[in-house]
Amino acid sequence: MPANRRFRRVIRIGPVQVGTAYDERGREKHTAACTALRCGFSADYDSRAAAELAARTHRCPVR
Repeated sequence: MPANRRFRRVIRIGPVQVGTAYDERGREKHTAACTALRCGFSADYDSRAAAELAARTHRCPVR
């Protein structure tokens, strides 16, 4: 069952969106997810800086 998260502080860096939410244990997590079709990149990070770095360096394999 997918997580139902309420994201805040959502920004967009190229095709990647970075947002902050609380996980099921109440810890703050930062997610970077690519919005390009058929890319599928998505990752959770403990720090906002790590999520933004992943968004800046992400290259979609599908063109």
